[in-house]
Amino acid sequence: MEQREFGRLGRKVSVVGLGTWQLGADWGEVGENDALTVLDTAVEAGVTFFDTADVYGDGRSEQFIGRYLRSRPDAGIFVATKMGRRLPQLPENYTLDNFRAWTDRSRANLGVDTLDLVQLHCPPSSVHSSAAVFDALDTLVAEERVAAYGVSVETCAEALTAIARPGTASVQIILNPFRLKPLEEVVPAAREAGVGIIARVPLASGLLSGKYTKDTVFAENDHRTFNRHGEMFDQGETFSGVGFEEGVEAAVEFAGLAPSGATPAQAALRWIVQQPGVTSVIPGARSPEQARANAAAAGLPPLPGAALEAVGELYDRRIRAQVHHRW
Repeated sequence: MEQREFGRLGRKVSVVGLGTWQLGADWGEVGENDALTVLDTAVEAGVTFFDTADVYGDGRSEQFIGRYLRSRPDAGIFVATKMGRRLPQLPENYTLDNFRAWTDRSRANLGVDTLDLVQLHCPPSSVHSSAAVFDALDTLVAEERVAAYGVSVETCAEALTAIARPGTASVQIILNPFRLKPLEEVVPAAREAGVGIIARVPLASGLLSGKYTKDTVFAENDHRTFNRHGEMFDQGETFSGVGFEEGVEAAVEFAGLAPSGATPAQAALRWIVQQPGVTSVIPGARSPEQARANAAAAGLPPLPGAALEAVGELYDRRIRAQVHHRW
């Protein structure tokens, strides 16, 4: 699989990584053996980048990854985790003492001395403008608790603020054929600054797989049930903020753009990989089959210009009015 330079870090990661939110049980229950099998299948398919967070299953996802790393010490996996959601979302909670405690817990979960990358996990907007916060992050690097830091953001404005900070190594942002706004300013600014772009929610919580109908029912402990309208956290995290019924209709159209031999999900991932400035895309997988299919998207031929134009037209016609002004 193609490996791309991760901005200022001087390391390379696979263009298709693995998001592991689902291994923390926020997408329905996933057993330990199943989780470890998914991780191993992804690596065998060429994935070298895992993304997790300290709150995914209250550390469960990190612990699974830690067990896998111990079983495959020579696999060369780059692990990005996140911090900041273990306390109420108040700017005053983003302190050096809390950062030390959170990263120490993640280091223990993952079984590493130094975290490859820690990201602020969609903090309050004002945090991105705080010099004290970024000084604290620099301290974590100096103390070798982390090798580098980045941010996971909800809005393009937050991303641009973070990119302007000289120590920011990466920005993780929602980017997919149903969320095009980051292409206007964020991705070009990151590319110019040498900041890595991690594309998250790449399949719009599964909408872009084309597998759902308006009658699809998700488990009660699946965020696609309990956060559909932003009841528990930012609505953009679920279906990219697109209304479910409207999203299903748009997904049917998108599926028609998939090239022969590729699934709609693979077409969506290939579209993201093609965007100049994107470092890695991090689809989740709950089964080995999903992990293999996601990784295979990296090897598809580039989508032709006509398909790229059709994605833009579909977004403008069906999606833009719902989401463009919010993020």
